Parts: sequence; C-alpha cells; structure tokens
Amino acid sequence: MLFERLAHQPAYRQVSTAIEDKILRRTLRPGDMLPTESELARQFGVNRSTVREALRRLESSGLVDRANGGKRLLVIRPGSAETASRVSRALALDEVTFIELWEAMLAIAPRTAALAAERVGEDGAARLDEVVTRVEGARNADVAVAVVVEFFGLVAELAENRVLVMSTQPLTRLLAPSLRRMIDRVPQAQSRIVVAERCIAEAVRHRKSAEAETWMTRHVQDFRRGYELAGMALDTRVAVPA
Repeated sequence: MLFERLAHQPAYRQVSTAIEDKILRRTLRPGDMLPTESELARQFGVNRSTVREALRRLESSGLVDRANGGKRLLVIRPGSAETASRVSRALALDEVTFIELWEAMLAIAPRTAALAAERVGEDGAARLDEVVTRVEGARNADVAVAVVVEFFGLVAELAENRVLVMSTQPLTRLLAPSLRRMIDRVPQAQSRIVVAERCIAEAVRHRKSAEAETWMTRHVQDFRRGYELAGMALDTRVAVPA
C-alpha cells in the first residue's frame, strides 16, 4: 500500500493547533485576549469541554496565560528561561549524550563570543568581568557551575542574537551536572576555567573578535579534556533536568 491511513486527531487537539497557528503567524499577538470559551466553542462548532482541554494544552505550552488571574486568557511570549527548560527536557528525553552536547557547544559558543566582541558596550564588558570574578571566588563546585552557566548566557546576550541566547541556555543547563562532577574530580579544573574566561572577557572588552573566538574554542575543548581526566564517559546520556 502506497499511503497509510491518516491518523484521526481529537477535536481538542485540532482546536489548540488552530489557535497556536494563529499565534505563530502573528494573527494573534502577545497581549491579545482570546475569545471566551463559549465564543470559541461557537466558532469551532465544538463543545466547551473540548475548548477547555485545548486551552489547557496552550497554557502548558506557555503560549497563553490568565489575565491577572482571571478567567480570560491572553497570548503571551514564553520567557527564555521557560523555553530553555522545555528544550532541555526535550533533549534529555530524546536521550542525547554529553558528547553531542559538547559538539553543539563547540559549534555555537566560539562564534557567539566573536559576535559579543563585535557588539559589546562598556557596561556589558564590566558585567562579564564581574561574572569571571565570581567564578574565581566560588567556594564550591555548585556555585562555580552556576556562575559558569551565567557566563555563557551573558556572552550570548552580549552577542545581541536571540537565537544564540535560546540555543545556549538549554545546552549549558544540560551540561551543568557533568561540569559539576568534573570540577569535583579534577583539582585544576576551576582555575583553568577562570583563566580561559578571563581571556575571553579581555578579548571581548577590547573588541578582538578573532581572539575571543579562539579562546572560547579552547575553553570548550578544555571541558572535554577535563571530562576525560575525571574518568567520565562522554557517551553517557544526559539526565532530565529537575
């Protein structure tokens, strides 16, 4: 048989997909109020219970929310942290490995650092210096890892590219547990991280994009060497983030 029988979608899924399509096409924009459940039921020709289930799906997707805690729903723009959490969970559930995450970081982070160096202002450079100082002063691996994740996020922010911000956050979120174990097991790991991030920050401050890219490449490559020194298997699947 050439074609398979089409799958039947429940009515509530068809309703949520139709509303989501309007949101993604910008027909409905952030801040726009959705029609009432009764009006949506009338327009779609379905029961209110079907509409209610469709709206639950849209709420759980972070596309709509209650207006001031009321009954009416309005279109919202998911925050970057919420989006990163969803992508992280999707990657973990897809059983990606640490080596896959590391390869993605190696592809993304160096170019991100170069763009940050091209576009940074004095305030951004000062913020980057402050983050590196906190990495250096971290007293335990948990604090160090949290600030390293912040460092990568800030570099992406300074690159002034929202796609890079949203790409970086879920990767660093998933890499954090392995980075924590590596710092615990390799005595020189934190000091090497500080040296690399200090050099990246200096290159960014002085708008030396090629140097920032080179140091970021070394920095990410050093993570893999640290994992190997710590005896960590790079083909291990990442865990679903809490």
